[in-house]
Amino acid sequence: MNLYIYAKSGHNKNLDRVRRCSVVYNILKEFEPILCTCDYRAGMYAKEYLGVRDAASVDVITNLPHMMERGDILIYDTDEVSDFTKAHMEDFCSQVYEFGVDIPKDIVDDTYFEGSDIKYKKAIFFSDDDYTKSLVQITSSKIDIPLLMGHYFFMGYERELKNFFTALIDEEVYTETIKGTEYLLTASVNAALESLACGNKPVFFKRYDYESIDAIELIEKHNIPTIQKESLNDVVAEFENIIQNYPSLQKPQRVDISAIKENIKKRFDLMKSIS
Repeated sequence: MNLYIYAKSGHNKNLDRVRRCSVVYNILKEFEPILCTCDYRAGMYAKEYLGVRDAASVDVITNLPHMMERGDILIYDTDEVSDFTKAHMEDFCSQVYEFGVDIPKDIVDDTYFEGSDIKYKKAIFFSDDDYTKSLVQITSSKIDIPLLMGHYFFMGYERELKNFFTALIDEEVYTETIKGTEYLLTASVNAALESLACGNKPVFFKRYDYESIDAIELIEKHNIPTIQKESLNDVVAEFENIIQNYPSLQKPQRVDISAIKENIKKRFDLMKSIS
């Protein structure tokens, strides 16, 4: 019997899902879970940076039964599940858990609750993806704030971006930068929640090129200040205004999935006793 964790992570986007699934992966690592992503590179990213040991690629969640066995356990984070598919998964698996229903989507790694020394007064993390190079398209003049690079940025994109930001921060120090930035301007809901967990002060801006209902719900839940403008220069101007009167926000609580962990342990113990 195996434990599978599925994150819908289409080509060059949705690493927010991979990040939060990796948090659950590490909580449940004693069961040797397998993280499944839609993009092979997302799985490799999770193995290199997020503590994941085993990862596999699958096009869509409905292909999972081809690699699973009846009675396996599934945890999933996706918006592609119909009522029919959900009923089939519950029949096929011994246990099924859904992000947003059984596991809160604002779960972040415990390391962010430890905080850190502040290195940057302000920083920008656009998001993990910018395959359309929309960041340079919406930026008209140089911004006096460093930019934390995303994972799904084109190789060589730095040459264009360095003309618009005071410094470019390598993605390899993502965690240290999120923890060490007092005011983070970001279009990534995961980064905003991680920043808030540190006790820092995130500001979320809605990307004009796509919208995430999940993201808006989570941002509103935690009352994180939000900006919606098409020009990044206008976003930054509003960001500076928000910094001057930043609201008092409550640090989020750590998400507890110990009950799920115990249920999974019971199932694994049962299968061991039978075998």
